[in-house]
Amino acid sequence: MSNDIFGSAIKDYYNKQYTEDIIVQANDFDDDHIPIPYLFRTYSEMPKIEQKALDLAIGKVLDVGCGAGSHSLYLQNDRKLNVKAIDISEGAIEVCKNLGIQQAEVQNIFNTPSSSYDTILFLMNGSGIIGTLASIDLFFNKLKTLLSSKGQVLIDSSDISYLFQDEDGGFWVDASAGYYGEMRYRLVYKNQSSNEFDWLYIDYNTLQNAANANGFLCELILEGEHNDYLARLTLANL
Repeated sequence: MSNDIFGSAIKDYYNKQYTEDIIVQANDFDDDHIPIPYLFRTYSEMPKIEQKALDLAIGKVLDVGCGAGSHSLYLQNDRKLNVKAIDISEGAIEVCKNLGIQQAEVQNIFNTPSSSYDTILFLMNGSGIIGTLASIDLFFNKLKTLLSSKGQVLIDSSDISYLFQDEDGGFWVDASAGYYGEMRYRLVYKNQSSNEFDWLYIDYNTLQNAANANGFLCELILEGEHNDYLARLTLANL
């Protein structure tokens, strides 16, 4: 992604220069906004799905796409867990370090060296990082190099089929256009904009089928109020 949009916004907020939010643009949809203060929320301010994921985290933890580090900070300071925070945003990782996260590194999950984590977190629509459904086998293969034998992956996502329903409840999508949860976004912040990038929303049944096909068990942990859910992935060959 060109330009460190999240990093610039996170640094501005940390340095008390917050004046506007990130704008999220997608073809055929109205612009959305990401409030920068939300990225610095405390545990009590988090949605129940995120709270549940943090409650379930154990052992050695990898927080993927950590942003401003709100999840990692709670796990490190309140849960006293060994947590590593990674993000592709240099600005975000700089702030994470300034906030006291002991292990924070600029890193793409797909380039992360093999390890043995007991918990891997993908939160705030963590499935988005997969990009497209065609990349999901690559995603699961990467998890196998990072997860301990009895480890868990906690991931949240949403079923966005409701965006394609008409007033009568009919479901209208172009079958030739691919999976309906595949989105392309552009981020805009102040005078910066990113290139378009892929972002995947995946319904639970599709995630479960892909997990089973790749040697994982998939468990529905919690459903939210907005077609969102938290799932747990574990290796099936135990």
